[in-house]
Amino acid sequence: MENDVKNNRNERFCCGVAARNMIRVVLALTALAATTAFAQENTGVTFKGGIGVIPVTGVAANGTVNLNVVRGVSPGAPWRIADLEATVDSNGHINVVGRRLLLAAGNGIGTNAGQSVRATLFCGPAATATAHDSMIAGVPLEANGDFRIDDVLSPLPPLSCENPVLLIRNVGGVWFAAGIPNLRGEHRE
Repeated sequence: MENDVKNNRNERFCCGVAARNMIRVVLALTALAATTAFAQENTGVTFKGGIGVIPVTGVAANGTVNLNVVRGVSPGAPWRIADLEATVDSNGHINVVGRRLLLAAGNGIGTNAGQSVRATLFCGPAATATAHDSMIAGVPLEANGDFRIDDVLSPLPPLSCENPVLLIRNVGGVWFAAGIPNLRGEHRE
């Protein structure tokens, strides 16, 4: 009987320790999941898809041409882009992959026009947006218009970028394409 009592105590001790350890593991995993979710919410902004520039938004009745100026940046000639994906991390790292950014008008239609591009992220309302530029002078477009920008923005963007606008610009500063904000956090497969 004494052995039965000892065994019973050992089983309760063993199971109690195991239960406490299991609870600790579950709590640790829950904390890790919450931390990961919080980090993912604060990792910056993403863009999925691109829009090529249409340089003119219209002509007024008096004949004045209205240029498609975005966040104070003038448009280039008409350009088209087949695809664009971009991520901007909270530490300012930007990664942009663009496909088929090509001239859409004039004698150079369908070519890269020998251009190099850089990225500018704007945060904030249109009237007071702050610009955050990729630090490299420009990435040459491949013959088919493909490009990749892997750089850091300067100055660093805020942790929360309100009203994000991403412009792909040439080294002269005019914009050729814009990223479409991925507000729902969708990822391509």
